[in-house]
Amino acid sequence: MLTLDQLRKDTLFVKERLAHKGFSETHLVDEIITLDDSRKAIKTDLDILLAQRNSISKEIGALMKEGKKTESEQLKDTITGIKENADKLEQEYLTLEEKIFNQLVKLPNLPDQLVPKGRTPEENEIIFSVTALPQLPVGALPHWELAKKYDIIDFELGNKLTGAGFPVYKGKGAALQRALIAFFLDRATDAGYNEVQVPHMVNKESAFATGQLPDKEGQMYYVNADDFYLIPTAEVPITNMYREEIIDERTLPIKNVGYTPCFRREAGSYGKDVRGLNRLHQFDKVEIVRIEKPENSYAALEEMLKHVESLLQALELPYRILRLCGGDMTFASSLTYDFEVYSAAQQRWLEVSSVSNFETFQANRLKLRIKDAEHKKVLAHTLNGSALALARIVASLLENHQTSEGIKIPKALVPYTRFELIH
Repeated sequence: MLTLDQLRKDTLFVKERLAHKGFSETHLVDEIITLDDSRKAIKTDLDILLAQRNSISKEIGALMKEGKKTESEQLKDTITGIKENADKLEQEYLTLEEKIFNQLVKLPNLPDQLVPKGRTPEENEIIFSVTALPQLPVGALPHWELAKKYDIIDFELGNKLTGAGFPVYKGKGAALQRALIAFFLDRATDAGYNEVQVPHMVNKESAFATGQLPDKEGQMYYVNADDFYLIPTAEVPITNMYREEIIDERTLPIKNVGYTPCFRREAGSYGKDVRGLNRLHQFDKVEIVRIEKPENSYAALEEMLKHVESLLQALELPYRILRLCGGDMTFASSLTYDFEVYSAAQQRWLEVSSVSNFETFQANRLKLRIKDAEHKKVLAHTLNGSALALARIVASLLENHQTSEGIKIPKALVPYTRFELIH
């Protein structure tokens, strides 16, 4: 969440960056400042009344000591009038605070200066891509047909059990899933991340703190009997581990990794682009999450990018890295890089990771602060990234590694699968 201080210090800059992100309601910035002006004026009047009440209360006490009961009773009537006015002003003050908060939460994070202009995915900036795309032999199959051929993923059975977008992994397909999760977790812990296991459901406070509410309420599964949300990513519970915390700067950076299933309604998703594993309602993902001092967060972002890149290289997958344009970024992000792998059978790129710096946006909602050596407190910077999302990784592994003998398992993954070929 943006702060009032940000809006006031450089109003024109805030409006320009919001517009750069494709946010059309920049008038909200002026409205919030106007509401805050009214709130401050009321606070001034309220402070004056409270000071008068305190002063008169002292005077009443002195009169009572002197035995001047009549004069003290007259002043008590004055106190009653002041209290009524103060109560009214206090209610107006609280109402304005609520209005300011409700308007502030509508504002997305400001995009970093590196964020390119644009509104659509086609305007994202490619900062790296493999030099040559793989060429499959004639008769190569897309992953959903390979899954059926080798009986490793059953989409129809998932549809029977739950519905579309909930596949069942079988045999070596299930083993491949488990192997990828373990591989990603081991690589992350080797890189200094602390593994955590977190709940798969969160409360409203958690969903709000990381920016899912109110922005993505319609994309999450809601358990109304308990007022919980199924998590769209492990980012939500892992980041919220530090909600309302003050962290000693000497403990930074904080680096956590966690595996969870992820649940997304993906309302309105249909057509060829969502076939097979391309877009699911439930999928597995390993997430890395960091808490950093503000001056270190962009160096941390670069480190996270290299980590994700190393995973794709180890899996021998063709990939590219995109810097997202303003209009394609998430509500809470300040700068996001997407990793995409090439699906040779489908001849298209599939997103498998987003790595983002949120700067102070999430921390302000979280009330997550850092205390330095001088006991000064500043908002932390939060970052996260998929390392990696499994569904499309599996799709790309099946398609790009298919041979006449079967699906060849990348060398780095064989110790985890304990087989070299799916056939």
